[in-house]
Amino acid sequence: MSQTFRLGLFIVATLAVLVAGVFMIGSRESMFQSTYRVKADFQNVAGLADGADVRVGGLHEGTVKQIQLPNRSDGKVTVSMDLQKATRDVLKKDSVAAIKSEGLIGDKYVEISFGTDSAAQLKNGDTIASEAPIDMSNLVKKADQLLDSAKSGVADLNGTASNLKSISAKVDQGKGTVGALINDKTVYQKVNAGATALAEDAEALKHNFLLRGFFKNRGYEDASDLTKNAIAHLPESTPMKTFEYDGREIFAKPNEAKLKNEKTFQEAGDYLQANKFGLAAVVVSVGMKGETDKDRVLSEGRATAIRDYLAKNFRLDDTRIKTIGLGKTNGTGDGGKAEIVVYSAASSAVGPAVGPAGSPALQTK
Repeated sequence: MSQTFRLGLFIVATLAVLVAGVFMIGSRESMFQSTYRVKADFQNVAGLADGADVRVGGLHEGTVKQIQLPNRSDGKVTVSMDLQKATRDVLKKDSVAAIKSEGLIGDKYVEISFGTDSAAQLKNGDTIASEAPIDMSNLVKKADQLLDSAKSGVADLNGTASNLKSISAKVDQGKGTVGALINDKTVYQKVNAGATALAEDAEALKHNFLLRGFFKNRGYEDASDLTKNAIAHLPESTPMKTFEYDGREIFAKPNEAKLKNEKTFQEAGDYLQANKFGLAAVVVSVGMKGETDKDRVLSEGRATAIRDYLAKNFRLDDTRIKTIGLGKTNGTGDGGKAEIVVYSAASSAVGPAVGPAGSPALQTK
């Protein structure tokens, strides 16, 4: 084989490769096919570049030809795309363009959705609707916020576990009412006898002719519902915080325990949720008008209503929220008074549980 023949063969092969490359590039850029142009406006193209793919139904059917900035600061970025004419059958005036990416950090491309059969066909130069692209930086920021929230939740769980461990240790040592009940049978017998008497008195009170309507109208099935979280008196130590409310401002009617404006207790709830405390006592008294038996039950019902709202709407240990219903109390005005008195863990020791409704009025120390 002569040198001239080999040189000619090399030139022919090179030209063949060049022609094949031109046809491949031209086919990808739709240079040898009939196309039409469609535009879409975006607030942000999220890194889309000229020459990017345009896909219809997941297939490469066009190319991004031009990305043009707006003339005004309140305008949008215009993306011009050349599409193959074969797409005219599925793309309509109501088609929507969206900027997507290959994976999380892959190349950007434009995906155009199918239109409806009833919509008009696209014409050369038409502008279709668009949807905002997903911003990866916003996703990362939201992921960081979720992680922070998760860390906060783990911290709260650790704190709760520590509190439960401390309570368990005190119970094992016989400290507190529960510890005494478990370790001292005589205390259990006394408490059991008192509980039996409380249940009997509460049932009698429920069916009392004077108070029957009060229970029926307020949804309480048993008087024990009003006193199951009650305490005899407040600790002698100085409270961390005290929230005071006028009864006329927080209850719907003078003779009801239904809350009128629950948001009134938002500040107290936020404080209990954000601070460690040993005891939060809801202390309620009513004015001097009315019948003594009903006023006692009313004050207990109001204290229970406030306690239930705090327990249901804020993240806190509701076993530390107690109630005191004082009944009639001088100096509280016609509408009565409500207080949320908060004590630290070191100064939250309280007296024994109160007796049944109808016993002498409770007094704070």
